[in-house]
Amino acid sequence: MERTLEPELMDTEDEASSYDAMDNSAANTAFVKRITELGFRGRVLDIGTGPGHIPLLVCDALAEVTVVGVDLAQHMLDYAERHRLQSPHARRIEFQLADAKGLAFETATFDGVFSNTILHHIPEPLSFLSEARRVLRPDGALLIRDLYRPDTPERALELVDEHASSASAQQRELLRASLHAALTPAELRELADQAGLGDAKIQIDSDRHMSLQIRSL
Repeated sequence: MERTLEPELMDTEDEASSYDAMDNSAANTAFVKRITELGFRGRVLDIGTGPGHIPLLVCDALAEVTVVGVDLAQHMLDYAERHRLQSPHARRIEFQLADAKGLAFETATFDGVFSNTILHHIPEPLSFLSEARRVLRPDGALLIRDLYRPDTPERALELVDEHASSASAQQRELLRASLHAALTPAELRELADQAGLGDAKIQIDSDRHMSLQIRSL
């Protein structure tokens, strides 16, 4: 099926509250496990941090890591900051308002860059991937995980039923729209190569998730 874009920002109070309340614990745990396997260390960047759940888990798992989380949605960052202040890792985490398509950080600033299910929100993903490559140090680790687009709308609805059966109608619609907005693995491979990420591997993680990743040297 054709890619159907959804709004780039989820920046109302209702959207941020609904997203913060979603139970993504299993997927988040798997994501952080992959981060540890790829050898993330030092100062790392979370692009599209949303309500800031992943940085907290990363700091739980990796004692020496510090995390900068960025997002373009201020309401999401408001939730992220509340979570940070309640965390024992508050001093190791900071959140900033920033556009993933044009980051203000200097080139080769971070030992690791990760992003979880944000890519499908970007209308022009090449700019996102190019910025991720630019700010990553040459020997750094990368993990960009996202949904991948099913072949048909019917398959997208099946995935919503399988993975969001107990969710609210709004949350189910968010997942359905996100599946329609996602890239395919072939599209991601082509864009990654154009962004200078030809050394990154694409891995299919589940019936709906894929990862673009580089292991730290």
